[in-house]
Amino acid sequence: MTASRTARLPGAKQLRTGHVVCWWVEVVGVLGFYLVYSWIRNANEGDYVDALANARDLIEWQRALGIFNEQTVQNLALDAKPFIIAANYFYGSLHFIVTIGAAVFLYRWFANDYPRFRNTLAVTTALALVGFVLFPLAPPRLLPAGYGFVDTLAEYPTFWSFNSGAVSKVSNQYAAMPSVHCAWALWCAFVFVPRVRMPALKVLAALYPVLTVLVIVITGNHYWLDAVGGFLVLGVGYVIAHQFTRAGRADAMTDARESGTERSLVES
Repeated sequence: MTASRTARLPGAKQLRTGHVVCWWVEVVGVLGFYLVYSWIRNANEGDYVDALANARDLIEWQRALGIFNEQTVQNLALDAKPFIIAANYFYGSLHFIVTIGAAVFLYRWFANDYPRFRNTLAVTTALALVGFVLFPLAPPRLLPAGYGFVDTLAEYPTFWSFNSGAVSKVSNQYAAMPSVHCAWALWCAFVFVPRVRMPALKVLAALYPVLTVLVIVITGNHYWLDAVGGFLVLGVGYVIAHQFTRAGRADAMTDARESGTERSLVES
């Protein structure tokens, strides 16, 4: 939105480029985007046969790389029940809480950076849908028992589980590649690390994607390569968003000034 519309929108904030953002418009847009994302994600679940075949292919790739050790990592964690329960809640809630917190933090204190990061997250999440549709993947917790994985959300006390009646009907069980949890977590780190002042908060922000990778494996919800896929789509999402986002960017303001100078020279 442009500055001419500022007065028409209560709660609007003008950026240095003259563009305008408004918190309640952002909320409506984000909710609408997430509803469409969820509908597409859950309407294209695929079937278990394809998802299991893809899982076996991915396992072979990881074996070739020497990194198919998720079951070993999970077993080490299963001896500490409080840790597993904490991992369940981390997996089920923090990707929403921290991501929303990062967006509010940007909007409130670094509004000029907000449009580029918002668009990066949107493009990344949309790209993840392509992976879910083209490559349905059975997560470790849904592999045959012979693989030895445990569905920690089902086996340990947690408020919810993918196996519960309501959740199992509204959640795509095979939307594992790429890991949106990991993509969002790294996005949050990019938001917080350069901008928070307290060293302890910087460390926590930097550790957040690392802990997320560990949690998605411990809970049996993802493979290592799912995390890699999540980080890759975030990179692609950033490149795409950087190309078309002009609101709030200092280089966009410089380009506009230079363009205005060129026009003045031509007109004179």
